[in-house]
Amino acid sequence: MKNEKAARVAVVHDWLNGMRGGEAVLEAILELYPQAEIFTLVCEPAKISEKIKRHVIHTSRMQTIPGAVARYRHFLPLMPKFIESFDLRGFDLIISSSHCVAKGIRKPAGAVHVAYVHAPMRYVWDRFNDYFGAGRASLAVRIAAGVLRGKLQKWDRRTSSRENIDLVLSNSRFIADRILEFWGREAKVVNPFVDFARFSKPRDPKSFYLVFGAFAPYKRIDLAIEAFRRLQLPLVIAGGGQEVEKIRYLVQNTKIELIPHPSNEEVNRLLSECRALVFPGIEDFGITPLEAMAAGAPVIAIDAGGARETVTKDTGVFFGEQTVDAVVNAVLKIEQGHAKITEQACRKRAADFSKTRFQREFLAGVDSVYPAR
Repeated sequence: MKNEKAARVAVVHDWLNGMRGGEAVLEAILELYPQAEIFTLVCEPAKISEKIKRHVIHTSRMQTIPGAVARYRHFLPLMPKFIESFDLRGFDLIISSSHCVAKGIRKPAGAVHVAYVHAPMRYVWDRFNDYFGAGRASLAVRIAAGVLRGKLQKWDRRTSSRENIDLVLSNSRFIADRILEFWGREAKVVNPFVDFARFSKPRDPKSFYLVFGAFAPYKRIDLAIEAFRRLQLPLVIAGGGQEVEKIRYLVQNTKIELIPHPSNEEVNRLLSECRALVFPGIEDFGITPLEAMAAGAPVIAIDAGGARETVTKDTGVFFGEQTVDAVVNAVLKIEQGHAKITEQACRKRAADFSKTRFQREFLAGVDSVYPAR
């Protein structure tokens, strides 16, 4: 590790309003740079970990706008201006953890910027229709998003230049390909990790299947709901997010159980007891399948995106397209015993994705552009 007394380190993160996969990665990065200062658009201290709160946290002017912290998504068109407003002069190393605008900070002269990219700004690139397509947003929002899309894409490409980012690290090969396509930059892959010890509870499989995670449009939880409505098999949907009310509406008059905002203890129990995790969305990486495998549970996943890089034929069942029929057929492979998946194989695969490995590979990437001084 570098001499932290000689180097000032800034870590830039899009927003801090909860503890999800991106925040687990942020914690791991901060462990490597204990004196780092954090820069973020908005922060809700009550919703983040003590590990993160130990650091000095700087927020943007967006924090001071009434209602902006709670309704931050509505400020997407202004986020580039807010992130560029941070003055990072005096910092030697800048690390951004970005799935939206964090990597767009202005790099001061003489500094090195390493961007860890969870995804290019998905709202304006390949996931645009998931967020702003027909039925996803009001007509007025859809029109505004269409008008602004090109401007935000242009900003996203410009701030991804070699002049602003010295090294791009991506969380998956899938995202590295997107970075090359959208930004024209090569990225080194450093996969995230799973907290293997957290999921050490003995496996005790029941009859229910599980969908777990943040309820966002691209997760395609609707496919799982319709598939299990047709199969008449027990399904538990656990999580929270912007589509929780939509999910609540869709499961009305079904035998599907909705558990909004489950505790970590409840998640651990569900993963240890589920027959399999159902994962219908195309994810940038997808930490949830790894968590399921760490708990010894099989995964039923779309054969696309980050799941290809974690789930194997020994740990899950893939389906080829995002249709109800495809999900039904994949579930039946588990139900009818055609898929021979063991708890041991699942846990072994998850163990390949350790935090130690992540931190080692992350530091090696940083060292390649910012060697120990």
